[in-house]
Amino acid sequence: MKINQATDYAFRTVLFLAKQWDSHLVMAQDIAKSEVIPMRYLLKIMPSLIKAGIVTSVRGVGGGYALAKDPRDITLLDILEAVEGPIELNRCLIRPDLCSKNGSATCEIHAALAQIQNRLRRDFQSYAVADLI
Repeated sequence: MKINQATDYAFRTVLFLAKQWDSHLVMAQDIAKSEVIPMRYLLKIMPSLIKAGIVTSVRGVGGGYALAKDPRDITLLDILEAVEGPIELNRCLIRPDLCSKNGSATCEIHAALAQIQNRLRRDFQSYAVADLI
């Protein structure tokens, strides 16, 4: 598994906004400059973060971005899944009918991967953005 660049940028964006929590709206240019994120990538990931309820935006003069909820209520898993979708080590873990062996219920590999995937989800979920500030 490899976290893609957009997710890395999303982690940095949300952490930056968490550091501004309760202060004011932040313009995209300020996020991009501070976090060294190309503007085109920042504007690409923001809709995913907004749709997931992590970030809110205000358009127009004086507009910008802010966290939609308390940084204690946002985990690394929330951010990762907002950008990349659910953690899925193997397709049979999401849809057992996609097992090419038709045996996910009795497959030792399926059981091991399911445990690894669950631990990975728990580990990402154990880090709230507020913990990183």
